Amino acid sequence: MLPEDIIIKPIITEKSNEGIEEGKYTFKVDKRATKVEIARAVEKLFNVKVVKVNTVSVKGKEKRVGVHQGKTASWKKAIVMIDVNPEDPTYMKKGGKEAKVSKKYNSSIDGFMGM
Repeated sequence: MLPEDIIIKPIITEKSNEGIEEGKYTFKVDKRATKVEIARAVEKLFNVKVVKVNTVSVKGKEKRVGVHQGKTASWKKAIVMIDVNPEDPTYMKKGGKEAKVSKKYNSSIDGFMGM
C-alpha cells in the first residue's frame, strides 16, 4: 500500500489536540494497515521520526432514521507518537571515531490542523 492510501485523514478533537504538545497525533487509517506500515507512512509523508504507534479498531454504531435501521462503517484509529527532540544518529567508524549522519527530521507535523 502507498502511504497516501494508509493515512486517510487526521482526527481533530479536544482530546487529540491535548496530545499534540506531547508529540501524539491521531489519524484515521486504513483498516488493513499494520502498526509498522502506519509508522513508515507517517515518517515518509511528514518527515518525522515515529517512536510509537497505538491502534484502536472502532466498531460501527447502530443508527436509525425513521423506520429504517442501519449501521455506520467500522474504522481504525492510530495514535502516533513522534520524537519531539530528534537528534542526528551517530555511529562508530574504524579507529573508534564517531561519525554523524545528517538526517533532518521535523519536531512536529506542520499543517496537521489544515490537512
